[in-house]
Amino acid sequence: MASPSDIERQVVTKAFWRILPLLLAAYLASYLNRVNIGFASGMTHDLGLTASAFGLGAGLFFVGYFIFEVPSNLALVRFGARRWLARIMFSWGLLSMAMALLSGMTSFMVLRFLVGVAEAGFFPGVILYLSTWFPAAWRARMTAAFMVAIPVSLALGGPLSNWIMLTTKGIWGLKPWQWLFLLEGLPTVLLSFAMVKLLPNDPGEAAFLSAGEKAWLKEKLAEEGRSIQARHSVAGLAALRDRRVLALSFIYFANITTNLGIAFFLPQIIKGMGASDVQANTISAIPFLFGIAGVVVFGWLADRVQARRQALVVVTLAISAIGLAGAGWLGPSYTAVALIALASFGIYGLKGPFWPLPSMFLTGTAAAGGIALINSVGNLGGFVGPFILGTVKDATQSYSVGLYVLAGFAAVASLVSLLLHTPSTISSEGQR
Repeated sequence: MASPSDIERQVVTKAFWRILPLLLAAYLASYLNRVNIGFASGMTHDLGLTASAFGLGAGLFFVGYFIFEVPSNLALVRFGARRWLARIMFSWGLLSMAMALLSGMTSFMVLRFLVGVAEAGFFPGVILYLSTWFPAAWRARMTAAFMVAIPVSLALGGPLSNWIMLTTKGIWGLKPWQWLFLLEGLPTVLLSFAMVKLLPNDPGEAAFLSAGEKAWLKEKLAEEGRSIQARHSVAGLAALRDRRVLALSFIYFANITTNLGIAFFLPQIIKGMGASDVQANTISAIPFLFGIAGVVVFGWLADRVQARRQALVVVTLAISAIGLAGAGWLGPSYTAVALIALASFGIYGLKGPFWPLPSMFLTGTAAAGGIALINSVGNLGGFVGPFILGTVKDATQSYSVGLYVLAGFAAVASLVSLLLHTPSTISSEGQR
């Protein structure tokens, strides 16, 4: 009979290779769909959008996302991960393709909002889903493996968008940016069908696990759940009022503010250096390559120093603040791009150590509601970041002040993380 450690490695390895590739592909498509407007050269001119209007429309995605996030995650618990995640992907894929039909500012605003409504619940649903497959000692690495899709999609987004827009000129009378939305939205629709066929709702449905492996995983997760409930009992939707959940919500809000502020405007920042559209989209991939490294490095570290995950969150936010402030001080230059790459290392590095934190004190319905709240509040940063950069750019004709503001968000979040790091805060039982 295999020892528990052997069974653990077998279960984790099988679950990783059967579940993560599909989820990674789905999230890669998700992030590409939400940020590809930043690569749609010519769209703002054709639609008559100012930088402020573009930033507002880019951010409206996250307003719809915020409103429907918690209800969507609770629906996932009711209807099952496979059907609900597939539904999310199908609807947001179709609406992303519908962006090709934009005719002006109003349609831009409405469709961006609706894409956010459609996608609400996907990310927290996956985080909750992963907690039903992987013991706590593995979750940071699994989360990092899933979230590496963010910088990968952004790194690929520029070159892929260049290729689409250069090869579709004049085809069927559509503008290249219209082809961009059509061709980058279609894979999401197709992946929704793969999700229905290939994704098991829970380990009990997993044909790739033996009966012994299923029994071991069920008992391991149940044991961890009992331990959490004994030490950090938060009942049901009381998680939505828990101070730790609210603190984590602000930290993630600051992280997404910096993340999406840079993601949407980086090509335009680089064009301010005198680069062409094609050059800007290509150069913009560089900081996100550093983001990939950040996800991998800090995800690996987080599972090696589990008791110090909060400290890693502090470090990643400090790196983000330093890089963004330095880029703002230098102004448009290749050195500033290098500092944005440093900031990206921290911005994306936060994801691995951050997302296992809620499962340290939340289980069941409390976990579903709490994780959804953290992500929904956090993703309001996707509205705030682009809006700040767009508004400040129109007012000052420079991105420097906007980068300082983003750095400020990261710095304040780092201080909040220091408070969360204290044992009395993270170890408190229930509500204080």
